Amino acid sequence: MDQGIGTQGGKIANTIIIPVIGVMLLAVLFVFAILIWSSALTDTAAEDSERSLIEGSLTMQLDQLSSQQEAAAVWDDAYFRAKRGSEEAAWLLHQIAISLANVHGHTKTVILNRDLEAIVAYDDDGAANWLDETLLNALSGPVARVRASYIASFKKTPSGAYRFQPDYRANHRTIFENGVVLAGGRPHYFSVTAISPQTHNIGADRDAPAVLLSFVAMTPSVLGRLSGMAGISGIEAGPVQKGRRDLASILVLDPSGEPVTRLSWRSSRPGSLMLMRILPVLVLLVLAIAAMTALLLNYARQSTRKLANSEARAIYAAQHDSLSGLPNRDYFNRMLVEALANAHDERNGKDLTAVIYIDLDHFKDINDTLGHAAGDEVIKAVTARLRTIVPPTGMLARISGDEFAMILSGCRSRSLIEYQLSHIQDELSRPLRVAGNELYVSLSMGAAIAPQDGTTAGELLRKADIALYDAKANGRRRWSFFDPAMEEHVHTRDKIARDLRRAIDNDLLSVAYQPQLDSRTGRVAAVETLVRWTQPDHGPISPSIFVPIAEETGLINDLGLWVLRRACRDAHNWPDITVSVNISPTQFRHPRFIDQVIETLSAFDVAPSRLEIEVTESVFAGKDDTVLTAMKRLKELGLKIALDDFGSGYSSLSYLRRFPFDILKIDRDFISPVDESPQAQAIVRTIIDLGAALGMTVVAEGIETAPQVQFLTSAGCERMQGYYMGRPAPVQTVSALIQSISLDPVILRPANRLAG
Repeated sequence: MDQGIGTQGGKIANTIIIPVIGVMLLAVLFVFAILIWSSALTDTAAEDSERSLIEGSLTMQLDQLSSQQEAAAVWDDAYFRAKRGSEEAAWLLHQIAISLANVHGHTKTVILNRDLEAIVAYDDDGAANWLDETLLNALSGPVARVRASYIASFKKTPSGAYRFQPDYRANHRTIFENGVVLAGGRPHYFSVTAISPQTHNIGADRDAPAVLLSFVAMTPSVLGRLSGMAGISGIEAGPVQKGRRDLASILVLDPSGEPVTRLSWRSSRPGSLMLMRILPVLVLLVLAIAAMTALLLNYARQSTRKLANSEARAIYAAQHDSLSGLPNRDYFNRMLVEALANAHDERNGKDLTAVIYIDLDHFKDINDTLGHAAGDEVIKAVTARLRTIVPPTGMLARISGDEFAMILSGCRSRSLIEYQLSHIQDELSRPLRVAGNELYVSLSMGAAIAPQDGTTAGELLRKADIALYDAKANGRRRWSFFDPAMEEHVHTRDKIARDLRRAIDNDLLSVAYQPQLDSRTGRVAAVETLVRWTQPDHGPISPSIFVPIAEETGLINDLGLWVLRRACRDAHNWPDITVSVNISPTQFRHPRFIDQVIETLSAFDVAPSRLEIEVTESVFAGKDDTVLTAMKRLKELGLKIALDDFGSGYSSLSYLRRFPFDILKIDRDFISPVDESPQAQAIVRTIIDLGAALGMTVVAEGIETAPQVQFLTSAGCERMQGYYMGRPAPVQTVSALIQSISLDPVILRPANRLAG
């Protein structure tokens, strides 16, 4: 019997061991394959890194060449002598060309006059005929761009004259272009620089300047300096054809895109070196598999104990968040039920139990800008700080991505709970160090207290969530205790959201159109579409109420599409009028937004040029490029983009240049005081001038008086909108309104009192 048991045990052992050995062999083969693959990836990554270093060092050398031209190119004497042309050739040759050769080792120098004729062509080797048509053609692009940049550097002064006011690149006082080109059959670095005055208040001509072209041959010594800058030895310049397979290379092109030379070097190939070093280890690993067979028998005997340990770890993992190590939502809920039960048994009429929801403000922005790895580090850092605050009778849990929850048991008063909340805010007021960045993270918190707010876990969690919503809705970076009025607000918000959903689905909304008048003709040039909603039970509901709710509940895409379709349908009534529709930034992020716009225009046969898309300055919030990409696509389709309420939020010149706006709408808060305030008039004039400088049509909103019309007309505002021109009207009456509205020429005539 013992022998049978032993045989059976051997069979069981073999049943376990043989598959394990097979799996281990496969694992070794798999590891070997992974190492080969990883080696190749590492070699490729190293070569790419070296290539980036060389390209960066090449750019630095080219910029050094451009910097060396500065003393000769930004010089009043050189500017006027180059302006006179060939009669100053001898001076220019000695003072610039030969000086650059002696001081900086420039091997070739050319000075082209305003007519692109070479008045100096110097070669320190004395070579002739190297400045040929092929070289000039290759450099024509950089020369043209430098001359254009020079002309663009003249700014118009209030007197109407132009003054040279260049906006030089960082660390350079010259207007330049540089690169690599073939000169005399050899590759050369080159730099093209405009010869410009050093003193900006002298009488410089707003005309194409003479340009200085400097060349440095890519000799072994120059390439040696390139190797030193890049930290990569043995960089050589050779034929453009692909060379030896064991060398890494970069094909260098001239400005016209033609190949000039190929830089090659021997890559470090760290992956291959690593693989050669690890091969002996793999051999030893294969040999070790045999020895592990005996160990597996011992493993079988210990498996029961290990299984128990594994089960304990699994239970822990099921109850805790893997990233923070805190209890998860399910475990927190069970502990809350237990804490409430204990409080009920031990309550003496004074102790309180608080449930606190904690939410990280704008955590999504951290993930979007720094990446999810940095977001994980933020969660860990916040967890570490919150752990130090939790009292012995409390509990902290992570219940979702950026949301934590806390139980505070045995609190004698609400003031103690408030103290704890204040302590949490203070602890998070210090910056976190994450991914090399100092981050300031703020919290919003909502608290519900037992027994006054409820005695069950579900009720307290729901009310703490409502309080958290209130804290976030009122500015974030704060806390709120649950109040019954909050619950009523949530119910009202949910009811409005449900009713709005039905109104959209059943076509129960309406639109009104407010005219915009052309200040030159006094006639209607465009209408703005405004959504309206009247409930049978509650009457009209303001867009300021239901639009934010649509944003919060995800209805804004359907609401915006409904308004867009209605505006395009009604646009047929006014074939010569532009129709403006407000679009939320959320709509721009919808994956089918562009398709929906195209389909709507096609369905109602509306030309894209007749549709204006209005966005508010909230479109600038965040770092997401999705909105910018969508706006550029709309612009390509022919639609116009208007920035609404300019000056009320995130406005900056960088945003105006980055986003493709056609129309700038001045916020009504700037318009209302212009009747009496010279400062307000100055601000409005500045905005109008800014719009004109950026090539935008300027629209003024909120006009209510004739003097405002006269001032805006005198200031150059192109379109005007407000109750003075016409109130929003339903589609049934807007056509007649468009025909009847016209501003009296007397009103359009600038008033002396306001025009100054």
